[in-house]
Amino acid sequence: MARDATEIKEDGCYVALTDQHLSVNNVMDRVRSPQAGAIVMFAGTTRDNFGGKPVKELQYSAYNPLALRTMLSICKEIRDKHGLISIAMIHRLGIVPIGEESIIIAVSASHRQAAWRAGEQALEDCKERVEVWKREEFDGEEGVWRANRDGAVGQKVSQED
Repeated sequence: MARDATEIKEDGCYVALTDQHLSVNNVMDRVRSPQAGAIVMFAGTTRDNFGGKPVKELQYSAYNPLALRTMLSICKEIRDKHGLISIAMIHRLGIVPIGEESIIIAVSASHRQAAWRAGEQALEDCKERVEVWKREEFDGEEGVWRANRDGAVGQKVSQED
């Protein structure tokens, strides 16, 4: 992970926030284990459109201390519930261009079913609970701040705000 990352490693859980490019291989290595029969990865990328509008880029911001604590809490809950060997959740902050990853989640487990279920739950819980916000920048119009949740409608923020 980049030297400017804010991170916590604890009890088979790794969480981080960074403004650097994310590497799938680096995150996978965080959960790799000889005890694991499965590693499941999720990489969320910036797409070029939302709601029929062309997206220029996304910008993410967070309240880092609280976001990291929430991420760690989610990871511990999921690790215990699914009997994981380890779990890693890394979220990128700042500008994330089209086609680049904004979040990578990796889980390792003895068996694939636990890993599949845990990976999906980790993403859903992250989107629902972690204190990360995104601003969608559209071509030719003002950006929109949105809660970091699928399908949530954004609110326009004036430049004075």
